[in-house]
Formats: sequence, structure tokens, C-alpha cells
Amino acid sequence: MPHTSALLGFALVCLGLVLTPGPNMIYLISRSITQGPMAGIVSLGGVALGFVFYMLCAAFGITALLLAIPFAYDALRFAGAFYLLWLAWQAVKPGGRSPFQVKQLAIDSPRKLFAMGFVTNLLNPKIAMLYLALLPQFIDPVAGSVLAQSVVLGAIQIAISVSVNAMIALAAGSIAQFLASRPSWMMVQRWLMGTVLAGLALRMAVEAKKV
Repeated sequence: MPHTSALLGFALVCLGLVLTPGPNMIYLISRSITQGPMAGIVSLGGVALGFVFYMLCAAFGITALLLAIPFAYDALRFAGAFYLLWLAWQAVKPGGRSPFQVKQLAIDSPRKLFAMGFVTNLLNPKIAMLYLALLPQFIDPVAGSVLAQSVVLGAIQIAISVSVNAMIALAAGSIAQFLASRPSWMMVQRWLMGTVLAGLALRMAVEAKKV
């Protein structure tokens, strides 16, 4: 099992990432505002299945990679740090657009909503990088099975992402109305998230140098 500090650190990273606008959040908010909260929840079911797919692929792939290449662990740690810095810039760069400023979508059946949520997640580069670059740095090969640690960390990511996205999907309409009348709040949110992500990236880079 991963150490408690690793679990808490990974949970913090997952929370920061799920609160950072990306394809999943934008799609779920658009769907909820256009077709209602329950359509967002059905779409979230497809997104969750995509998380499970990534978790299983990464768990077996990371296990083989760490055993085969001695420096793969550190390489993935640095890649994760650079990726977080990129996300921080996306949050604060001029001209950033709120995910609550959405376009109207066509009304779709529950089956199509689920399928589109699944495909959106599979094509989401943020989730791919999360599992390939960020998750491995919280794995300690001497703490037990790399596969088991990967599954545990993946389960944490799925639980956090699904919970937060469900709350956002259910409240998307109210949040969009609130932000539309208070644009300064969106600027505060962007800079706060950028600062958090940059801090996490710095922490990862410093810890990687100590290894």
C-alpha cells in the first residue's frame, strides 16, 4: 500500500486537476446546462468508465515500465511537474475562457450521452498525462506491489473526480448564472488555481532532485 503522505499528496493533485477546466468539465457543464442536470450525470457515468479504462491500462503499463527502465520513474516525475506548470499557465494566461460559457448542444438519448462521456474522457490529454506522468511519482516500489499501489491511487482519483464533477454537473446552471453576474470571481478562481498548480509543480520538481 502507498504511504499515507503519498495518498494525501495524490488526492490533493487530483483535486487540483479536477477543478482545472478541461474537456471533461467543459462537456459535462455544457450538457447539464443544455439538457438538464440528469443528462450531465448520465454523461458522467461514461466519463467514469473512461477513468477505469485508463486506470487499468496505466496500472499494468506502469508496472512493466518501472521494472524495465531504471530511470523511468524520475523521467515521469519531471514530466508531471512540467505538465502542472503548463496547466497553471492555461489557468492564468490572458484571454482564458470560462467553462461555464458554453454553446448549446443537441438533445441526445441517455445511451448517446453515456457513450459521448466515455469518448470525451478517452480523448482527454489531461487524464492521459495524469496516469502516465503524475501517478507514478506517488508509487514507492519498496512499499509493495506497484500494480496494487497503482490501482489504489487510481481508485482515489476516480472517487475524487466523479464526486466533484457530479456536484459541478448538478449545480452548473446556478454557477453559470452567478459567474455571469460577477466576472471578477472568475478571475480570482483562475489565479488561485494557477497558483496551486504551480506550487504543486515546484514541489514535484524539488522532490525529484532529491531522489
